[in-house]
Amino acid sequence: MKKIILSLTLFCSVLISCNSVKTASSQKAALQGAWELNFISGPRIAFSGLYPDNKPTITFNLKETSVSGKNSCNSYAGKLNVDGSKISFKEPMMVTKMFCPGEGENVYMNTLQKIDSYSVSEDGKTLNFIMGDIVMMRFEKK
Repeated sequence: MKKIILSLTLFCSVLISCNSVKTASSQKAALQGAWELNFISGPRIAFSGLYPDNKPTITFNLKETSVSGKNSCNSYAGKLNVDGSKISFKEPMMVTKMFCPGEGENVYMNTLQKIDSYSVSEDGKTLNFIMGDIVMMRFEKK
């Protein structure tokens, strides 16, 4: 009887761990592609005032483990650092140096460096960048 209970416990543990690995990999797979920013937390300037002409974008290439996009004015690119729901943009990125009026570019890049996790909605259309437990940026799939 003890062997049966031990075997069932071990079997259930294996099933649970396989499911959590599958969930983490499917969440990471949901990042693939291009996203457009529609919300950013922090600045005292309205979103449309920060980005009057072009909204920032971010594109994930899981095959090449890279990230790229436009911060509303300049282009940026770097290495993708993802582990489960944890994500980091702390490594230096390549950024073009065109003159950009306003604060939008700096707000975007500074906020991006503070992000430590992410979530993708069940329908795969919304990406949230999170610092601690606060959503700092929200993107929609392009």
